[in-house]
Amino acid sequence: MRIREAELAAVVFSPKDFPAERLPEIAFLGRSNVGKSSLINKLLGRKNLARTSSTPGKTRGLFFYLIDHSFYFVDLPGYGYAKVSKGTRDSWGPLIEEYLGGRATLCGCIHLVDCRHKPSAEDLQMADWLRYHQLPTITVATKTDKLSRGAMLNRLKQLRSELNLAETDALFPFSAVNGKGRDLVWKGIKGMLEEGGRKQHPGYWRKDSEPGSILGDPE
Repeated sequence: MRIREAELAAVVFSPKDFPAERLPEIAFLGRSNVGKSSLINKLLGRKNLARTSSTPGKTRGLFFYLIDHSFYFVDLPGYGYAKVSKGTRDSWGPLIEEYLGGRATLCGCIHLVDCRHKPSAEDLQMADWLRYHQLPTITVATKTDKLSRGAMLNRLKQLRSELNLAETDALFPFSAVNGKGRDLVWKGIKGMLEEGGRKQHPGYWRKDSEPGSILGDPE
């Protein structure tokens, strides 16, 4: 997909500052340093629109990127970085949950996991939350260039099992270094945009807060 225009339209730290619900949105979420900004930049054909940080956990707001005046990419705060204070983590959870749980124009989520490692407790918790709330989700296994093809294919099979993904659930490999997987991710995004969000399917996705809150401290 060729992108003509892309710009940072808003940075949000409180639900009251969310942009008006007028255009479709795709949310990007994952652990700190999993490669969300790199994926967004590669999808848009830009080098530094989504800024990568040398300090994991530094991004604390929701970044709304307006794409061709037609839809938004929404970059959510990374989770799971140990050096981020508990108070900061606690403030992210309600903000993320408010956005994912009730945004009428949200069409789907891109959940990033590092292909080299087993999913963290937070990864598993996020996957369960998205599944329970029936949010259309594409899981993207990042940093595949770090593995041989055989090892990567084996890890994809393991990830599907570890994350409890069905065979029909989208799981795509991706490398920000060589761009492999970009077209697959775009195909999935276009499908979610065409399907529409809560605005087009009122009452379809669950809005209650079970099971548990997002990114609560695992016991």
